[in-house]
Amino acid sequence: MSSYRQPGVVLTDRRFTVPLDHSDPGGEQIEVYGREAVAASRAGEELPWLVYLEGGPGFGARRFVGTEAWLGRALREFRVLLLDQRGTGLSTPANRQTLPLRGGPREQADYLAHFRSDSIVRDCELIRLQLTGGAPWTVLGQSFGGFCAVRYLSAAPEGLKEVLITGGLPSLDAHADDVYRAAYPRIERKVAAHYARYPQDVERARAIAAYLAEHRPESAGHRLTPEGFQSLGILLGTGSGSHQLHYLLENAFVRTPHGTELSDTFQEAMRSVASFAGHPLYALLHEAIYGQGERATDWAAERVRGEFPQFDAATALRGDGPLLFTGETIHPWHFDVDPALRPLRETAELLAQRTDWPVLYDAERLAANEVPVAAAVYHDDMYVDTADSLRTASAIRGLRTWVTNEYEHDGVRAGGPRVLDRLLSLVRDET
Repeated sequence: MSSYRQPGVVLTDRRFTVPLDHSDPGGEQIEVYGREAVAASRAGEELPWLVYLEGGPGFGARRFVGTEAWLGRALREFRVLLLDQRGTGLSTPANRQTLPLRGGPREQADYLAHFRSDSIVRDCELIRLQLTGGAPWTVLGQSFGGFCAVRYLSAAPEGLKEVLITGGLPSLDAHADDVYRAAYPRIERKVAAHYARYPQDVERARAIAAYLAEHRPESAGHRLTPEGFQSLGILLGTGSGSHQLHYLLENAFVRTPHGTELSDTFQEAMRSVASFAGHPLYALLHEAIYGQGERATDWAAERVRGEFPQFDAATALRGDGPLLFTGETIHPWHFDVDPALRPLRETAELLAQRTDWPVLYDAERLAANEVPVAAAVYHDDMYVDTADSLRTASAIRGLRTWVTNEYEHDGVRAGGPRVLDRLLSLVRDET
């Protein structure tokens, strides 16, 4: 365990050993990493703990510098654990390089079945007992971290003092098909809003997609395709994402001795957004986080997309309408074009066909909840359906919501201290 300083904060690396399969506590163990943060002026004090669960799946906890964003507000009263959920960051990372240690695709898929919110919550409980001596702690869950928090309320509410959720109230019973059937219209609204803000991007997007369809270039082994280009719409769910997308498109083409070509700058920018090299579990487990019971997810986003033909790139290019971007959807072709995912194609297929997912949420227990809970719900959130979030909010006894259009899905980052202040006031009934 090592400690070091950044401006205004003392950081400590903490590593914990937990069972891979919590139903077999004496079996294989894995390591989970968390970064403790405490205000430098309060480092020697006994403070209550707050554990932060990052969005995803597949992302390690954000690497803050000093007391930036919401962390500074949290450090006024908490000792904070920034947890890398299992398989992410420094917590026994799972990727194309490490997963072959498990064996073939079947063994890899069986291994990854232990990396959903149910296992993450069991990890948290073991870690909590080591850090707090048994005292309950506060959970802050962003996006998928909020899904984990709702699982926590279902499975181990005794470990919770209070729960804060930002953009992360899941449907309690929706199948992945239902999730994406609601998602495509939201994505389409975000695309329409982007083109209304930047009408010049309509023709730019069509020209880029047409070039990709004809030439199929590669950038660092990543095959750049029209469908991959459409996936840049994932940016549109964040507060600055529309502007980022516009700037990405504006320098797409350059004149060369061979004619007009896609610029290296654009190709690198597209690859960096579209690649899953830094977060492969996002692609591998994205639909699995909705799996409950015996029904396979079966590439839900790909199948449901067929119900929305306006998203088909080839159809758009044959006509004269705008090319629609997509958003938070994972498709089989991701595992063909991305070198970080290509070796995991069969593993992803086995996960998509899996039919033994445990149920994640206990509706009866949530209806009897006694843990103070507050949730920020973002109006027309592109990533998490607002209607589903509000239905879940009404199903959790005592949960208080803050419904706002002031922020997009990344509000806890963009709004920082203000968002955290608001949720703490709600959960403590101070407003």
